[in-house]
Amino acid sequence: MFARFSNARKTLARFFAFTALLWLAACDVTLAPDANVGQQIDPTAPIEVALLVPGGSAQATDNQLAQNFENAARLAIADLQGASVNLTVYNTAGGNPQQAAIAARQAVDAGAKIIIGPLYGEAANAAGVAIAGRNVNVLAFSNNRAFAGGNVFILGATFGNTAERLVQYGSRQGISRYMVVHGDDLPGRVGRDAITTAVQSNGAEVVGVESYALSQQGIFTATRRIVSNVRNSGAQAVFTTAGASADLPILATALPDAGMDTDRSRFIGLTRWDTLPQLAALPGLEGGLFAMPDPGTSTLFANRYAATYGAQPHPLAGLAYDGIAAIGALAAAGNSDAVTKSALTQPQGFRGTSGVFRLLPNGLNQRGLAVATIENNQVVILEQAPRSFGGPGL
Repeated sequence: MFARFSNARKTLARFFAFTALLWLAACDVTLAPDANVGQQIDPTAPIEVALLVPGGSAQATDNQLAQNFENAARLAIADLQGASVNLTVYNTAGGNPQQAAIAARQAVDAGAKIIIGPLYGEAANAAGVAIAGRNVNVLAFSNNRAFAGGNVFILGATFGNTAERLVQYGSRQGISRYMVVHGDDLPGRVGRDAITTAVQSNGAEVVGVESYALSQQGIFTATRRIVSNVRNSGAQAVFTTAGASADLPILATALPDAGMDTDRSRFIGLTRWDTLPQLAALPGLEGGLFAMPDPGTSTLFANRYAATYGAQPHPLAGLAYDGIAAIGALAAAGNSDAVTKSALTQPQGFRGTSGVFRLLPNGLNQRGLAVATIENNQVVILEQAPRSFGGPGL
């Protein structure tokens, strides 16, 4: 068994590069008050929109993302029918909260009726607080629920939404006993809590929670303990927070190598498994479950973006398009409340670059997701993403 573990270490070393996530510590968060409901607009006139992007950063990835967000927003403006938008772009120096607050105040002083962005959670919180009392809403690109609320809505896909979708599907397949396995870092702990909440709210049972240090050695050290507890608990599924380009390849190889029966206890993933082709070849993921955006609408957006700008969009770029498209759809309907909380949180939601989505009064969002699996080294859709709210899967 030790020799098999050694081989796995060598095979998987090339996968193991932890990627930066958008999560930031949520301590001392001050949310803007709920009194910010948004201003009335003239739907026949151009809407003044501010776009806060992570440009002006020392990190090249932030500046690349900033350009992608601006490109996607301008693409959405070009696609609007029956509404028009005046877009002003402001840099936030990566995720600098002070700069985000300055940019938000400048935008509102210049007449912005709504702010789209910024990217990072603490910057989004700072922007919302900075304009508290100015009656302007913020549609942030963050996926961190800790910063949602008041006048800040988050557009990023949340762990809670994904966990809820997968547990509901699992319940229909007879899965009722879940073991939660997570990395011992902030995203792992947030993911753990999202899974636990989804399982319990759907009448299923969490039969155990196991964590591991985020290193190759940390995962291998925890492997035998995890496998033993999966067996003893009778878990029908191992719901993991592991990321595709980080811990997932190691975990999905090490646990089956140590004797976990993936037919009896199938993997379920909180993150997407379709982003790296190599993942489909991992035996441990065969027959497992994960969620992904509507592949049809995602492909349409990617092709449209590439045809316009000559390159594929960053996976987060569509969030900027979604924000503009939602505002434009409300204004095109003649809605003078288009940038207010009541309009933005309409129950029917919007059609976005990755499928249907809607903003919730608590600042979170709900997105229609497909449920997929790996069969014969291929991604296979088991249940299509819903095309409207109120149907199966929502």
